[in-house]
Amino acid sequence: MIRSKNASPTWSDVRTALLDFDRTGLRGLVQDLYTASKDNQAFLHARLGLGHDQLRPFKASISRWISPDLVKGQPISVSKAKKAIADYKKAIGRPNGMAELSIFYCEEAFGFLESCSIEDESYFAALIRMYGRSLECVSSLPPAERTTYLERVDKLRSRARNVGWGVEEELNSLWYAAGPDEHQGE
Repeated sequence: MIRSKNASPTWSDVRTALLDFDRTGLRGLVQDLYTASKDNQAFLHARLGLGHDQLRPFKASISRWISPDLVKGQPISVSKAKKAIADYKKAIGRPNGMAELSIFYCEEAFGFLESCSIEDESYFAALIRMYGRSLECVSSLPPAERTTYLERVDKLRSRARNVGWGVEEELNSLWYAAGPDEHQGE
């Protein structure tokens, strides 16, 4: 298939070009990608299992975007906070890491809401969706690994009391619909 010079390159084009690289050239390319951005570094550290806390850069990004410093004029970006979780999923996507990051997102969002008053329906809707995702992530873990995560997810429901906008009701509905093992008798 002959591609027009105006067409955007695709992964297939990249894969074909990589066939021309020897081992040293490929290592150099990866090194250049590594030094090009912190996101690339976090991706490679997670994928290769390097460092003592592979979640730290992803958590830092979530905090920065979902719980910004308003005094410094930092904007809120739900999409950039969610992108940090998506980037981790692409890098390695371990179920316990996904559970940790989705719960952390909710905890940071509640911390932000408790420290300032915002009336942003899309922020609340994203928080509710992430809470539901947290429950899904925790449910996918082996039963022996769920307890600590379930305790954290349960605590988030009580933090929703002061938020308004029906957030507490939505979180309760998601909690009971998920039917966490420890609370099925309630």
